[in-house]
Amino acid sequence: MKELSTRPYLIRAIYDWCSDSGYTPYLSVKVDDQTRVPDEFVKNGEIILNISDDAAHHLTLGNDVIQFSARFNGVSREISVPVNAVQGIFAKEISQGILFPAEGNGNTAQAEAGAEGSSRRHSSQGSRHSQGSDKRRFQIVK
Repeated sequence: MKELSTRPYLIRAIYDWCSDSGYTPYLSVKVDDQTRVPDEFVKNGEIILNISDDAAHHLTLGNDVIQFSARFNGVSREISVPVNAVQGIFAKEISQGILFPAEGNGNTAQAEAGAEGSSRRHSSQGSRHSQGSDKRRFQIVK
């Protein structure tokens, strides 16, 4: 029997936690040929998507794909993201959530103390990490 990935279950769990807590859930997505997102908003091969009830309509958090429609600069777009392309999900207001290991490093996740580490990785100015570094800070929260 094929082993099920924990990734879609963890995405749904953090999404529910954000919604129940009044936070705004955001997805960090690595864009590839299977990802349907507006290309004009992709930076360095990735995009950050607001998947809150106010922003994402007809949201489906499936085991294989995440689909919804959203407005970008006033234009409605259909979004389709393979679950394996999701790099992480976090609450915008408090920068807490989960970053997933790069594909091929297993299907477990580490809870992140704050997305500041992720934000630093995305920013080229004021970063403690070198530009080519993909070092992430993790803290296991029990």
